[in-house]
Amino acid sequence: MKNIIFIISATIISAILLFVTPTTKALDPQNVYRVYLAGKSMGLIEDADALEEYIDNEQEMLKEKYNVDKVYAPSNLTIEKDITYNEAISTPKQIYEKIKDIEPFTIKGYAINIGGVDVQTESGTETTNDQNIYVLDKEVFNEAMDNTIRSLIDSDVYDNYLNNTQPEIETTGTIVEDVYIENKIVIQETNIPSDEYIYESVDELSKYLLFGTLDEQRQYTVQDGDTISDVAFNNMLSTQEFLIANPTLSDANSLLFTGQQVTISIIDPQIRLVEVDHTVFDQEIPYETETRYDNTKTVGTVETIQEGQKGINRVTSKVLKVNGQTDSSVIDDSATKVLKEPVKEIVVRGTRQNNVSGGVDSGLQGDTQIEGTWRWPTMVPYTINSSYDYRWGTLHDGVDIGGSYGSPIYAANNGIVVASTYKYDNGEYIIVNHNNGYYTIYAHLAERYVSVGDTVTIGQQIGAMGQSGFATGTHLHFGLFRGFPYSRGSYSMNPLVLF
Repeated sequence: MKNIIFIISATIISAILLFVTPTTKALDPQNVYRVYLAGKSMGLIEDADALEEYIDNEQEMLKEKYNVDKVYAPSNLTIEKDITYNEAISTPKQIYEKIKDIEPFTIKGYAINIGGVDVQTESGTETTNDQNIYVLDKEVFNEAMDNTIRSLIDSDVYDNYLNNTQPEIETTGTIVEDVYIENKIVIQETNIPSDEYIYESVDELSKYLLFGTLDEQRQYTVQDGDTISDVAFNNMLSTQEFLIANPTLSDANSLLFTGQQVTISIIDPQIRLVEVDHTVFDQEIPYETETRYDNTKTVGTVETIQEGQKGINRVTSKVLKVNGQTDSSVIDDSATKVLKEPVKEIVVRGTRQNNVSGGVDSGLQGDTQIEGTWRWPTMVPYTINSSYDYRWGTLHDGVDIGGSYGSPIYAANNGIVVASTYKYDNGEYIIVNHNNGYYTIYAHLAERYVSVGDTVTIGQQIGAMGQSGFATGTHLHFGLFRGFPYSRGSYSMNPLVLF
């Protein structure tokens, strides 16, 4: 009986197992490739190479445009091995149609990254933006960079520096000690997206690296009587910037002819080319004037009993230029020597009373001519780092005079102090009213020794040279204004007309 029950149970179990066991055969796995675009699946294909080949065949126009042999998939397209059991498999054409209007196809070339650098602005230290430049042939970039460098530094001087053939300085002259690009530049072979701007010619890229744009350059037609300095200033360029933009003109004394076309676009170099110069130059030493008073002579009688003679200093300095413009300079006091001592002028004035005017010594007469005796506001020797001129499209409304940190700053003439304070751009500065509508400003000081309301006399020390505020290197910014500086109706003038 037990055996019969066992046989019946086994039969029932077998029937149940037979009923629940699948009767269909399992699908075989298939090796395929999954296509991703920007991380999103575009589908499966059987052959990865077939997709690349299809893209290349379909992009004949792109190959003709850039004269290349092959076009590649978008840079953010990836193809990975995958396995599928029953997912639909796409053809290369189907995948191509999905991606062609989403991301650009690519061609082989080079990406050049020009790194940003820290620069001083009126708001403080700022870092310029990185930028990418694309070329198909890296020699296009190399030649364009060489052209740009030779626009910012004299080509012959640069060749002598590179070839170590600079003539030695026997008396005066300049030797270039170093030339380098401050930006970090990285060149990398890559697939360039076809929607990026690709520089194909040396001239085009040279123009961009120098002017910062591919727009048409502004032109000016030379008129009768035009000089380089006039044309440059009237178009918000420094003379040096004008010469950089017009490389066929050798120097500021080059002659212009009526009807000549010159470029007046403001340059905006996309690199910071640093040039370090060792320079030796002769500089006059002004003579002092000693005034003696003789009450035996008629009032108003002036007699020079000893003629003054200027001396000569041979000055050695280190000059740092950025993109062709002097950025700072340092005088080597140990190497500077006096070639000729100045001779003091001695003047006798006939007068029965010592009458000293509280105003300017001989006065500032008129709006266009300034006459009289003025004193240079710094010690000798000194350097002129920046003139009264435009720099990068902005008027530099004074003269930057280089010297040693803490050296004395003198009042250029008699007057009253109307400002002695600090401002973020001028740093520590002083303004003197010369009581006839003219004002002088002394900026970037290390120290101020006078206060508002103080009366100062010509040659009186009023401060010390420094680097406060928006300043690169130690120097004095010396400015001259008709009217209180920066007020409505005032205008700046070139302070060198005083001397």
